[in-house]
Amino acid sequence: MTESGLLALRITKSARKDLVDLHPKFFKQVMTKILLLPENPRPQDYKQLKGYSGVYRVDSGEYRILYTISEDAIEVFRVGKRNDDEVYENL
Repeated sequence: MTESGLLALRITKSARKDLVDLHPKFFKQVMTKILLLPENPRPQDYKQLKGYSGVYRVDSGEYRILYTISEDAIEVFRVGKRNDDEVYENL
């Protein structure tokens, strides 16, 4: 943890690419959720992915945010549509 008690936030290159491709309205909605993760890495609607230790998902509107939690950081590595299994490919 950092001095402020918050975890660092990392967004991988692939997640940044996913975010850049979003419509501005959805980008704002998803980024708001992502920016809240360091304060609360396990929000009410989070779930651990079955078969993946330390990998979580949280929904933001039509989109799903996949991330890991370590001792010092939250790492967002994929953002994709909830109704599209593509978000889970190549985990």
